Amino acid sequence: MKGTTFKRCGCRSTDTRRRLGQSCPKLRRPDGGWSRNHGQWHFQIELPARADGTRRPLRHGTYPTQTAADDVLDQIRAALAVPDPTDPHTTVKTGDLIEAAVDTGAPIPTPDQLRRALHLDITPDQLPTVADYLTTWLAGRRTIKQGTARNYESHIRLHLNPYLGHLRIDRLRPTHIDAMYDAIDERNSVIATLRASRDSAVRDRVKGQRVVSAATQHRIHATLRKALNDAMRRHRYIDTNPTLMVELPPVRAPKPTLWTNQRVRTWRDTGKVPSPVMIWTPEQTGRFLDHTHAANDRLYALYHLVTFTGLRRGEACGLHWDDLDLDAHTLTVRWQIVQLGWATSFDTPKTRDSEAAVALDAETVAVLRAHRARQDRDRLAKGPAWPRTGLVFTTPTGEQLHPADVTDHFRHLGAQAGLPPIRLHDLRHGTATLALAAGVPMKVISKGLRHSSPHFTAKHYGDVLPELSHAAAEATAAIVPRRGTNNATTRTA
Repeated sequence: MKGTTFKRCGCRSTDTRRRLGQSCPKLRRPDGGWSRNHGQWHFQIELPARADGTRRPLRHGTYPTQTAADDVLDQIRAALAVPDPTDPHTTVKTGDLIEAAVDTGAPIPTPDQLRRALHLDITPDQLPTVADYLTTWLAGRRTIKQGTARNYESHIRLHLNPYLGHLRIDRLRPTHIDAMYDAIDERNSVIATLRASRDSAVRDRVKGQRVVSAATQHRIHATLRKALNDAMRRHRYIDTNPTLMVELPPVRAPKPTLWTNQRVRTWRDTGKVPSPVMIWTPEQTGRFLDHTHAANDRLYALYHLVTFTGLRRGEACGLHWDDLDLDAHTLTVRWQIVQLGWATSFDTPKTRDSEAAVALDAETVAVLRAHRARQDRDRLAKGPAWPRTGLVFTTPTGEQLHPADVTDHFRHLGAQAGLPPIRLHDLRHGTATLALAAGVPMKVISKGLRHSSPHFTAKHYGDVLPELSHAAAEATAAIVPRRGTNNATTRTA
């Protein structure tokens, strides 16, 4: 039955006192049209039979207009078109859901909600909230690395659950997500304003509170997007991912900036560092290595290795002698020491690209051989108490290094050498710069640093050294033949 709409009223017969219902003469105007001021609209439709086989006629009202009644009837018709008419289980459940919605005044289930209910065998009101789903989703992510899990957990605990957790997952909309980022930006503004106050008591109100940067917001968004993708594809809780309709301002990673003489002078005068990512010039890098070597520092080999191979801090700290082939002048990155809070643990590299072999130059091989000889002497002196970690770089007692201690020691050595500050990770950026200055092809540099593509390498390092830009300009001009110039490539007819 397709269903119909009808009008009825509560008038009673003067003789029998029975309701007139649809037969009341006041429902129609003299011209036959419906009266605007008398009666209310209803609909009627036959729902699928109940589980016990009994019929299920459905009548409902009142509605202020025929259009309003037709709208609800259309929603029921759309829902009834979803189940397979040859499957009694789905048709009965569809009738149950529609009947329950009408009886309770809830919205009629949409076709998407009904498909989901039939597939999952749960009703819409049984779907989890965002907070419940994210908690369960994170607990089920057993194959991700500890650092990734920790980031997911902080994003969920600090941002996603407080702002979105109360919503049922199928009711999450792009506007809710936009509102979360608006609230984060507003909080950032409050923190910045209070920090700028001259009143120390006001500044103390935001002491320890961190501004959520644009880059962090992108990472929060990535966490939510991944979780909702799983909710859509694996669990079928939702039909579309609302994060895909939210646009965040683009984040531009700071490009590496060279410590030129002028920048060094400005830094010494003002204390301001031009960029979060700074790189030493080849001359400054040489000063650091000469100072560290002259000081007979036991981590000289580590800093030398990072300088010329671009190893990450955790990769250098987690390097094992078994991963080195000094005769073949290669090493393979198989382990890294990751830091979670202050605790550390061994882990494999994050991507397969990071596990590629790294070529070693002859001087680096010689430095590593000398370092191994020194470690052998320390091990023999220590005797059985020396831990058998197999690590290339250790503490004086043979224990594994803590990455934070390596960073602090690096800063100390740089300051001793009278150099402007850079991060330990910036030595990796310096590796690319040194290779570019030496004329190494971009593809080779990208492979050595284990980047995802040469395009990434060129994008971040192609314009670091001014002399490289000047050389490119000269090379470009030199290939254009000109008459009456000193251009070595000029050819006359």
